[in-house]
Amino acid sequence: MKGILLVNLGSPDSPEPKDVKKYLGEFLMDERVIDVPLWARTLLVKGIILNTRPKLSAKAYKKIWWEDGSPLIVLSERLQEKVQEKVEYPVALAMRYGSMTIKNGLQELVDKGCTEIKTIPLYPQFAMATTETIDVKIDELVAAHFPNVTITRTAAFYKRQDYINVLSKSIGEVLDTLDYEHILFSYHGVPERHIRKSDVTKGNCKMDGKCCFKKGSEQHEFCYRHQCEITTVNVAKKLGLKNGTYSTTFQSRLGFDPWLTPYTDRTIEKMGKAGTKKMAIVTPAFVSDCLETLEEIAMEGEEIFHEVGGKEFTVIPCLNEREDFAQVLTNIVEEWAHTEASVTA
Repeated sequence: MKGILLVNLGSPDSPEPKDVKKYLGEFLMDERVIDVPLWARTLLVKGIILNTRPKLSAKAYKKIWWEDGSPLIVLSERLQEKVQEKVEYPVALAMRYGSMTIKNGLQELVDKGCTEIKTIPLYPQFAMATTETIDVKIDELVAAHFPNVTITRTAAFYKRQDYINVLSKSIGEVLDTLDYEHILFSYHGVPERHIRKSDVTKGNCKMDGKCCFKKGSEQHEFCYRHQCEITTVNVAKKLGLKNGTYSTTFQSRLGFDPWLTPYTDRTIEKMGKAGTKKMAIVTPAFVSDCLETLEEIAMEGEEIFHEVGGKEFTVIPCLNEREDFAQVLTNIVEEWAHTEASVTA
């Protein structure tokens, strides 16, 4: 029997410092998130970050926390329900970090008789710190606890036409109501070294941005920067955006190593100082609104923009539980099921 496992990032159980600390500890100790030797990661995370950041992060979570719980969890659950309505197979939801564990998600499907499981990380673009860590964790859990389960992974869906259509529609619905001057496509940032580590050509990527747009490059399958840039290009083309009215930036960075640029916060500040008065911003690396979209962008980003003279700052929601996005995930499931059936036949 087939089953589907949707996997998102995760969230603390509450916006209280103790729960935020527990969550951050698990998240930041992942060797694919902070990819330094264990001793250095332990010193950084347990010796420094967990002694300072939980209280600050808890304040941020409290700003965006819903009565029903974490926005990311609530929205992911709503999306799961809509996908379940559309497919004939059991659909479970898990988080890479936090109490809604991947192990529990797999167990839920196994308890329903599933032996063939399609895993769908809820990230349109591949990254070492998102998709890869999910895939690796699932492989570890299957080997240790579910030896009779066959796993089928899902490739990054950033360039699927149905996804681009839905993303473009969600953005266009907002832009049609605005008199905007510029739209930022803000993606979650990663250290430049993550891009190099994911380069299957072992050296073709020069981090100059040029290879991102070369057709047929082998490393594109696992290059986060390329996939972000192409997402923007495809949406801009679909919406008919004019050159100079949109750009790609990267948000959220940690430490002092080089991260992908240009940075979102600095771009907002720079454009506001240069005279931009009306800005829209969308975050296509996330499918569910969360701390990074609701607080970092919608609150901190707007504050920066207004401080430097900007007037109108519009944040476009993530795809969340949109019916048409649930259909994109359903299409992925049906394509897999059809292929499996054809092979069996």
